[in-house]
Amino acid sequence: MEITDVERLLDKFEKSSIREMKLSLDNVELFLNKNEYTQRTEAEAGPVLPGKKAASPLLPSEKAEAPALVQAEKTVSGHAVKSPLVGTIYLQPAPDKPAFVKAGDQVKAGQTVCIVEAMKMMTEIKSDVSGTVKKVCVENEDLVECEQTLFLIEEA
Repeated sequence: MEITDVERLLDKFEKSSIREMKLSLDNVELFLNKNEYTQRTEAEAGPVLPGKKAASPLLPSEKAEAPALVQAEKTVSGHAVKSPLVGTIYLQPAPDKPAFVKAGDQVKAGQTVCIVEAMKMMTEIKSDVSGTVKKVCVENEDLVECEQTLFLIEEA
């Protein structure tokens, strides 16, 4: 496989609606994914987790940013609102509507904070506490895992 073949494949993949692709050819293995995920080695077990951008072996500058990102995540605390299922998260009710909540907003227990779509079924995710949204931990249309933290809320 030549570099021009890989470049053509990347271009076609980026323009397609395919979200994930794995190609094994001779002694080359290529994994393409449009969802954000945590990079893992072959020795690591378990599912690929969305929400953290993997460091690209082609772009070493990203590796320098990763420790600062992890350190920043640890400084925010609060009650975690977690996803009850695997699916695509929508932070707003429609593309032309504002987000359900954003950092700094006051929420009440039972208030809808986002929607998770799985197999064409939309599930409203509601805050189980009242308080202030300290952090939105995901991006709109991210693929989320079951029990992944979506929001951190400082209880009132």
